[in-house]
Amino acid sequence: MLSYILRGGLSLLVCLWALLLPQVSLHRLSHHGRSDHSVRDRPKLLLVSFDGFRWDYIDRVPMPNFRTIMDEGVKVEYVENAYITKTFPNHYSLVTGLYAETHGIVANEMYDPVLNQSFSMETDSIYDSQWWEEAVPLWVTVQKSGGRSGAAMWPGSDVKIHGMFPNQYLQYNASVSFESRVGRIIEWLSAPKEEAVDFGVLYWEEPDESGHNLGPQSSLMDVVIAGIDEKLGFLLNELKKAGLYEKVNLIVTSDHGMAQLSTDKIIELDEYVSRDLYTWVDKSPVVGILPKEGKLDEVYSLLADANPNMVAYKKEDIPEHLHYQHNVRIMPILLESKEGWTIMQNRTGPFMLGNHGYDNTLRSMQPVFVARGPAFRQNYVKTSMRSVDLYPLMCHILSIRPLPNNGSLLNVQDLLILEPTTPAPITPHPPITPKANGYSYAPVVGSFLGVVMVLGFLVVYVILVTLKQRPVLKHRSWEMSQPLLQEDLHL
Repeated sequence: MLSYILRGGLSLLVCLWALLLPQVSLHRLSHHGRSDHSVRDRPKLLLVSFDGFRWDYIDRVPMPNFRTIMDEGVKVEYVENAYITKTFPNHYSLVTGLYAETHGIVANEMYDPVLNQSFSMETDSIYDSQWWEEAVPLWVTVQKSGGRSGAAMWPGSDVKIHGMFPNQYLQYNASVSFESRVGRIIEWLSAPKEEAVDFGVLYWEEPDESGHNLGPQSSLMDVVIAGIDEKLGFLLNELKKAGLYEKVNLIVTSDHGMAQLSTDKIIELDEYVSRDLYTWVDKSPVVGILPKEGKLDEVYSLLADANPNMVAYKKEDIPEHLHYQHNVRIMPILLESKEGWTIMQNRTGPFMLGNHGYDNTLRSMQPVFVARGPAFRQNYVKTSMRSVDLYPLMCHILSIRPLPNNGSLLNVQDLLILEPTTPAPITPHPPITPKANGYSYAPVVGSFLGVVMVLGFLVVYVILVTLKQRPVLKHRSWEMSQPLLQEDLHL
């Protein structure tokens, strides 16, 4: 009977192991499959900026490619961008989630009294890292989180910031065509998975340049705007050809809008204050004034009520809602003209028919915002957002932890589908942590312990059955009975 029990017990063990082993193997395959999937299908995001693309341009002429994105994704009707509404400050706000006073790129032209140096988008000073390092752009955060980034002409992306360039980037060159820039971005996004970028930024100078030269109200702008839609169509087709269209989350936006100017609306500073009393730091419509030493109050008194179409602020009196006070690069006096007005020292300088930089609450300063992709809802229109909210939104899509910022994911989370399609976080590589991508031994250990328990139970069971079949031996210890048990078993 004992041999029968043992044979039955062994059979039971074999059956149990046969049942457990497939579960262990399936768990291992399933876990391994999820690991590979998270690496292979990391969230991908492409941020595109058409400089100076005003929010209402998409309704001005037929825009089939913008309409496609809106039908397949989301649109935000009102985007409050960062003050001042200039190119460099706003492009840095988009990728840091910070207002200009915090990230330090407070204008296209700046003076830093601590560094005693000047910054201008017209000079090589833009490549000096010290101007950019009050903040950390998203491409740096992505790379420090183990991802990869690529940048095609985005302001600041060809600067070594916190010791790091994007993994792939193009040195700024305005003569490089949009199509060439797209080609490089597609190449980076579709590279082998170890080399492919997770986050890309793409910049194009139009329609800003034409808006300055022609003015946004010019009928000649219709062709320029339609041309932007054609360029967007080229990008969409290239994404499709590369098999990326359904994988890449695409955000198309801008840094600011554009306002119409007139030669009848010029404010000449020479009429109010001598140039010997101050240094002109930034250009219209928001002008930074650096008074000569000891001349602050005098200069301010001369400008405070100089023209009804211009307001003068001492730095400490700049309205808090503009978030434009707390940085040494903001000048002691700030002049801001009303919409459509231009501040000049005199009329001998160049004049533009269109400009931006005005109060960021003005409708003419608002940029476009549309997006589509696996993370976004479809055919959804949102009323408003702030441009600084884009940063936490992008971090969420990329599954990385955002740095402290002025934005809020809560303000824009309704743009996203209810359940993100790619929830796995980007983990640093190498090394790849076992928790994220390795094989867990817990199922095997658990199965082994289960088998040991079953085996132990059978051994105890055999002993008890055997003892029951023997006569009771009084006053015998376990050590004394053990040899007899072994003899009975013929072991």
